[in-house]
Amino acid sequence: MSGDFAFSPLDPAIRRDPWAAYARGRRDHPVYVHEGLPLRVASVFRYADVQAILRDDVGFSNSFPLQRQIPGATEEDVPAPSMLGTDGADHARLRGLVNKAFTPRIVRQLEPRMREIARGLVADACAKGEVDLVQGLTYPLPVTVIAEMIGVPAEDRARFKAWSDEAVASLGIAFLGSFDPERMARQRQLMNEMRAYLIPLAEERKRRPQEDLLTGLVQAEHEGSRLGHDEMIQMLILILVAGNETTTTLIGNAVIELAARPALADALRRDPARLDDAIEEVLRYSSPVQFDPRRATRSVELHGVKIEPDDYLLCWIGSANRDETVFERADVFDPARAKNPHIAFGFGAHYCLGANLARLEARVALEALLGATRAIELATDAPLPLHPSPVFRGVTRLPVLLR
Repeated sequence: MSGDFAFSPLDPAIRRDPWAAYARGRRDHPVYVHEGLPLRVASVFRYADVQAILRDDVGFSNSFPLQRQIPGATEEDVPAPSMLGTDGADHARLRGLVNKAFTPRIVRQLEPRMREIARGLVADACAKGEVDLVQGLTYPLPVTVIAEMIGVPAEDRARFKAWSDEAVASLGIAFLGSFDPERMARQRQLMNEMRAYLIPLAEERKRRPQEDLLTGLVQAEHEGSRLGHDEMIQMLILILVAGNETTTTLIGNAVIELAARPALADALRRDPARLDDAIEEVLRYSSPVQFDPRRATRSVELHGVKIEPDDYLLCWIGSANRDETVFERADVFDPARAKNPHIAFGFGAHYCLGANLARLEARVALEALLGATRAIELATDAPLPLHPSPVFRGVTRLPVLLR
């Protein structure tokens, strides 16, 4: 029974400051069944439970056939699954085709070019003095890097940003509200636009291969059974969106935390080697991805709550990373903490493929920003605009003064 506890993930007040609700959930309602939704959805708050669910990709699937359960929805309303929406052997096959592009060795080879991009962006931002850092740094760095990795023109990054914003704007909302035919129609149109852009690029790589990820995927598709044409396009869309959205949010969250702690920013200027630990603490303390959904494939009981097949579980990573039983002083931002087993990049088979890339991009961006400034201050006391999706903890504008 929920008693007087009501957890509303779409409530702006909860989204802006969820920590008390998370703590209450962990303490009194570790599995909270939402009421009044078209789907049966439960939120899971404790670290051990979230980790166990994400680890078990047999009992808890990452495939969401929502069209079977939302009245009025059809198969056309839900796009074909990407690598993210598959499990087991299918997921392993698709992941194996791109995994080599994100190994630590390959990612390190990108660092010189990454630093060049970051220095240019930071120099332009500092020249302005007051700037929206989302537009000035946190989005153009990741989107340019991922565009160059794939092999699409960097000058099209504004188009990628618009696509990415639209693709993730309603992410997660289907679990928490009624079916919206208009929103689904916009998503179909978006996918069609991205396909129309990517297919000619793929055809061009068949004729003229290059040293990029797009060529690798085209060759895998050309080999026959390893990668189908639709799978290739879905893979490209996933990489374009996931390759910049979470990293943009991570860098922005890091800047917000450093702006609130000038002494820490100064310490990192003096000793940039400490940046890696600071980034790990940002990932824990202000996790870019707040929840990771799963669909139950079998009956199970969690903390006295019966979960049936096709029930949906929202695994609250943002809550798990503040779990008092795992992290000492969990609500304190401490980049020097000795133990930090956060699960900001997920856990198990679907652990974030681009985790190495995101960490490096964050470090490169922050090194460039700290190295070129003596102070970073928020330019407004007003609440910053939240990311439209409840999946993400981030802002869409970040006005700062760079001194």
